[in-house]
Amino acid sequence: MNILFVGDVFGQPGRDALLRRLPALREERAVDFVIANGENTANGAGITSKIATRMLNGGVDVITTGNHIWRQREVFAFLASSDRIVRPANYPPSSPGRAVTVRAAADGTDVAVVNLMGSLYIGAGVSPFRIIDDLVAQASELAATVVVDFHAEATSEKVALGYYLDGKVAAVVGTHTHVQTADARVLPKGTAYITDVGMTGPVDSVIGVKTEIILRRFLTEMPMPFEVADGQVRINAVVIEIRNGRAVAIERLEEFV
Repeated sequence: MNILFVGDVFGQPGRDALLRRLPALREERAVDFVIANGENTANGAGITSKIATRMLNGGVDVITTGNHIWRQREVFAFLASSDRIVRPANYPPSSPGRAVTVRAAADGTDVAVVNLMGSLYIGAGVSPFRIIDDLVAQASELAATVVVDFHAEATSEKVALGYYLDGKVAAVVGTHTHVQTADARVLPKGTAYITDVGMTGPVDSVIGVKTEIILRRFLTEMPMPFEVADGQVRINAVVIEIRNGRAVAIERLEEFV
């Protein structure tokens, strides 16, 4: 089974490019299951039910999120009702939505998807290391193939969690920093790992935002409203080959659309 995991989809440019390219990508890469991080799809901050539905109807099987999940209050009801979108497990159990879900891939294999947020520099209320064992146990009861989206800032925290989960899950993929790292590999016990999948969004930008706005913020130290950049879009993703619930290969993907 091949899983395509798409890095943080940023604003309308990112989601439009992904949905245009996704049908061909599924065919070219023999993809059985698609996961996309969608926490920046609504103008760079959060996600709406309309956007989520469009992504799910366009070929994405499960949407993961992150620290911006609460930016669009309209999506709360959708989070509570849909089993195709997950939010980080670090929030209180009373928060809308779920941290683990399971869906069947095109080949009939069940895939469990776990969403988790880092604690360093990102403000998670509970350390991921305190809750991950229970999450993995819950996910493993649902499916033999478990994929973890670790939405975190610190490289050290991501690498550490990858090694901690090696052999326990099929893949640990990092999101949040919007810059694809060059360390994709299968760890010794069969878990695919990458520190950050990267961003699906505008190339000529500062992690998706118009460059001039971010430069002005740094130069003046004054707040500025963010605007999604335009122009050419880069799709960042990884393709993970899974056999019997463990990874045998992971390949970075970078396309300009």
